[in-house]
Amino acid sequence: MDEQSSHATIKAIVEQHPSLTPKGRIIASFVIENPRKAVFMTTKELAETCGVSEATVVRFVSQLGFSGYSAFRQALRDFVDTDLNLLDRKDLSGLKGPDADRLHRVVLEEADNLHYFYEIADMDALSKAVTAMEESEHIYVVGSRLSYTFAYYLGWSLTKIRQNVRILKGSDSTAIDWLTIAPDNCLVIIIATTRFPNELIQLGELVQRLEKKLLVIADSSLFPLVATADLSLVAPTKNIPFIGSPTTLSCIINYLVQELASRDGDHLEDHQRRLEQIYRENDVLFNLQRIEDKSSP
Repeated sequence: MDEQSSHATIKAIVEQHPSLTPKGRIIASFVIENPRKAVFMTTKELAETCGVSEATVVRFVSQLGFSGYSAFRQALRDFVDTDLNLLDRKDLSGLKGPDADRLHRVVLEEADNLHYFYEIADMDALSKAVTAMEESEHIYVVGSRLSYTFAYYLGWSLTKIRQNVRILKGSDSTAIDWLTIAPDNCLVIIIATTRFPNELIQLGELVQRLEKKLLVIADSSLFPLVATADLSLVAPTKNIPFIGSPTTLSCIINYLVQELASRDGDHLEDHQRRLEQIYRENDVLFNLQRIEDKSSP
């Protein structure tokens, strides 16, 4: 079996192929051979391309075990997004359009991503993730390549509301040391974005061997650790981004931090008061009042 057919969505189509109707097999063959085209098609477009009815397309995705065509296309989108290289993304991104059109498209796509996430958000999973953060004495946030941006954002935000937070870069070999000597009652958060650096998978497997609690936040359910981590949050997108889509992941991070802060009560105020005192004593941040005082006669 080649790499493409090993993906869950394509594998399901291949396995179901013999039991499909003749028209279902036509759809299956087209999707297997042209996933990058099929992922952008509506039921009507796929039906017309394959010379079948829309009802046949609906029955086809139902036989594969999907709740509907949108769920099928999302699974196919995850597969295609994971498989695309930089050159493929350039061809799909519409970089040649006018500036204004491109801005309009980007804004609509990101708004669509947020709306889609809000519709399917698993509040129980989100609540369990916050509880794990709340109950863990130490938190380690790990990212690599693009996902390190989000790991730093989450880790930095957490330092503003609690103690004992460490941000680790997956490409730094000392991450292995920090995770190995981390206390047992810690929580390790790994943030992963498509195309999934192998070092994050390896670090996650290390955390699991060490029997420490693992929370995975990923932009696709295809990230291998999603299925095996103690807790998982998936931030899907409805479109295939040129480089990456920050909107939904940022939304999840903001929610986690705000929800955790809301549970912390008096401890939060004490923690933030100490931080602000240090900022003032060490002249860390721009202070408008100080500028005004200096300019006063």
